[in-house]
Formats: sequence, C-alpha cells, structure tokens
Amino acid sequence: MNIWVILPTYNERANIGPIVSRLFALAPDLHVLVVDDNSPDGTASAVASLQETFPGLELLSRTGERGFGSAYLAGFRRVLETGPADLILMMDADLSHDPAHIPAMLERISDCDAVIGSRYTKGGGVAGWELWRRLLSRAGNAYIRAITRMPFRDCTSGFILIRADLLSRLDLSGINCSGYAFLMEIKYAMWRAHARVSEVPIIFRNRAEGESKLSGHIVAEGIRAPWNVRSAGRRRNLP
Repeated sequence: MNIWVILPTYNERANIGPIVSRLFALAPDLHVLVVDDNSPDGTASAVASLQETFPGLELLSRTGERGFGSAYLAGFRRVLETGPADLILMMDADLSHDPAHIPAMLERISDCDAVIGSRYTKGGGVAGWELWRRLLSRAGNAYIRAITRMPFRDCTSGFILIRADLLSRLDLSGINCSGYAFLMEIKYAMWRAHARVSEVPIIFRNRAEGESKLSGHIVAEGIRAPWNVRSAGRRRNLP
C-alpha cells in the first residue's frame, strides 16, 4: 500500500528532522512530502540534507504564495498527479501529532474512507495548552458543529488520514481558507460527499520548538468560514 504523508512547513527547521526520523522509523516505505513556504529559517535546506538519508522524502518548495490551506492543496495535487497513492495522511510538522497514533488510524481506515485523529472523542485530549487555548478550541468546535451540522467531534483536527480515491473525488474548488479553517472546509467537503468518516482518539501535544502560527487573522477566518461553507452548501442543495 502506498501511503503519503504531507507536512506543510513554515519555519520548522528545529522540528523537521525529528518528525521525519520518527515517521520513517515507524514505516520505512512511507512517502513523505514536505511543502515548504520559503521558510527563512532554512527548513527547505534541512529537508534537502535529510533526503540523503531518507529516499522516500520529497520537497515541494513554494515561493509565490504562502498559507496552510494552499500548501495542502498544492501537496494534494503533487501526490495525486505523481503517485501512486492509496492513502494520504495530513499532519503537523511540529511534533504536536504523535506518529504513534498512525497505526490505529491505519487500522480504522480498513472499513471507512477517512479517519480523523480526534482530541475530543473518548480517550482523546490535549497536553501543554493554556486554559484559554483549550476553551477557544472547544468553543470553536461547538460553534462549527452548530452552524454546519457536521457530526464530527473534532472539526478542526489537522491529523487526518484520507483514501486517495476519496480525495480525488472531492470538490475542493470552493476551498479558499489560508489558515486552520481549511481543516474544517475539507471535513465539510468529505461530509457532503457522503464519505464514511471515523474518529480515533489522539493526544495532541503543544509544540516543543518554534512559534505557534495562530493569529488574529486565523481566528477571524475561522469565525467566518462555517457560515461560508453553509451558504455554499445551500446554493448547491447540499446538507
């Protein structure tokens, strides 16, 4: 089975070596694609050095645009066009998503189309966050569920395993969020495509190195995004 991991990066030089090493230690035959947005800290050069050790590691360097969501879309296009790919795993490069959860996600996807690594299903949780960040995340997920009616417990998780055939069928043309609201948009696209989506518990750990990408713009985008996808769904007579 051909499994691709997509890691979007911006200033993750301190974390890219450890996460890549842990991924290939877990499964040496993985394909890992790092999508780097011209990081000034030299993340791309660090990836190039790692390629000497890990032949399954690929680098997509972007110079014309930046953004979490567009980085994933560029990564999807690269994987689906060059493949072969059976499964695509989305995860953060900052070690907040523990590769130790991947086997459980792979086991679960045997009878569904996508698996969400969920902080808010039974057994899941968060480690290292301040109280305000926990409250913001909980409230944000409740807000998204209320507006979009999606059934998922963790609508903003970035740890997602997707079958490549599902991803190729999704209509991603309307996805335009640059920040973490992208994660809500892609789940909404899966839900409206009637995909079989399951959640498995994970423990999300706060990044050990580097700075969080959370900003006022990202929060504001997250407030608007559920209304935008709901309006788009109504125009297309979707749920």
